[in-house]
Amino acid sequence: MSETTHDGAVAVSAPPSPDDGLSAAELARKYGLAVSGARPPLGEYARQLWQRRHFILAFSRAKLTAQYSKAKLGQVWQVATPLLNAVVYFFIFGVLMGARGHMPKSTYIPFLVTGVFVFTFTQTSAMAGVRAISGNLGLVRALHFPRAALPVSFALQQLQQLLFSMLVLVAMLLGFGHYLAASWLLIFPTLALQFVFNTGLAMVLARAGAKTPDLAQLLPFVLRTWLYASGVMYSLVDQLKKAHSPGWLIDVLSANPAAVYIDLMRFALIDGYGADKLPPHVWLLAVGWALLVGIGGFVYFWKAEEQYGRG
Repeated sequence: MSETTHDGAVAVSAPPSPDDGLSAAELARKYGLAVSGARPPLGEYARQLWQRRHFILAFSRAKLTAQYSKAKLGQVWQVATPLLNAVVYFFIFGVLMGARGHMPKSTYIPFLVTGVFVFTFTQTSAMAGVRAISGNLGLVRALHFPRAALPVSFALQQLQQLLFSMLVLVAMLLGFGHYLAASWLLIFPTLALQFVFNTGLAMVLARAGAKTPDLAQLLPFVLRTWLYASGVMYSLVDQLKKAHSPGWLIDVLSANPAAVYIDLMRFALIDGYGADKLPPHVWLLAVGWALLVGIGGFVYFWKAEEQYGRG
């Protein structure tokens, strides 16, 4: 197409483009373009996450190493912190308040330390999860990877820290006369189920914390309430019965996931902590909580994948 200008020159205009009139979505479909950071299907997302397993493991190890890098005692604090908490709880609940009941010290101290270590695993996974996205925005915005790798790596970091603590716990058990037994093999399924539960919980809190950063300030109060409601420092059922609590409340608190995993670990490790101390259907509860929170948390986190790091 051409036209003559006032000075006699011939101007040639561009022919109409075949893309004229197409919307942005139609242009993207025509040229095979995709939205940057778009959420992949759930199966593909899980496959991408598995492909980054080496990154997840390396990242969790790096975080674990750096956690106490500025402290003079370094990695000793991984074990010293929960142990010091146990000492405080022993003095307050075991000595001043007599919450140990009829348990001798040789049973109550391993009972208490086991509860503190196992609950700390869930507690620290939750606290790390709530900051997994909001505390790593630079990484989220700079690189393309499944964002679920962050809460998974933080939960894995806390598992590695628990394993260091378990070495001290085993030495303590032996020192108090609780020797190696076949029941100790139950440690492995218990920790595996708790890890799945903690990872799902970390994902739920990571999505919530990404949207509401102030949740990280509120969460310690929620976790402290959960601590007292899980029988970490005392036999939960005995204390509730002593307070004449209704049966339904005893059943509900005994079935809460933190109490379930603590009870299973005590049953595995401590002589005299028999099956009569466990809530009914305890393994069904342990598996159910792991599947419900683990899978549910993964799906819940995945649904907001394209929102992380934006805004």
